[in-house]
Amino acid sequence: MIFHLPSDVLRIEDAVEKVVARCHRIIELERRASRVRMNLRVALAEALSNAMLYGNGADRSKRVRVELTITAKAIITRVTDEGPGFDYEDIPDPTTPERLLKPDGRGIFLMRKLLDEVSFNERGNSVTLLLRRDQVRRE
Repeated sequence: MIFHLPSDVLRIEDAVEKVVARCHRIIELERRASRVRMNLRVALAEALSNAMLYGNGADRSKRVRVELTITAKAIITRVTDEGPGFDYEDIPDPTTPERLLKPDGRGIFLMRKLLDEVSFNERGNSVTLLLRRDQVRRE
């Protein structure tokens, strides 16, 4: 599944619901379905927010691309913005004492805690979120 949406944070909830609805039958097969559903929702909302606000600079004329791939082993979501990208290897640790009270800078940290893998393309304008499947039973 591939779709595009404008850089409008009011569209994030609908986009997340669209992805979760597509994964619904798959998620219900997971050993910890509620955890998988919640982690996917939160991580995808963070990725979309980052793409819209930081990647596209809140420019509503720019779009965000969402790609969903479901395999036997994982749910993979890729979020790509039109921005110049960023240096994903130079992200400050939000748990250090000097960053603890900052109101921002926790999105990528949160995604990494909730998912099995979070990776970026070389340019830094596309994030891939991977959640391994832990099925209770085969489809």
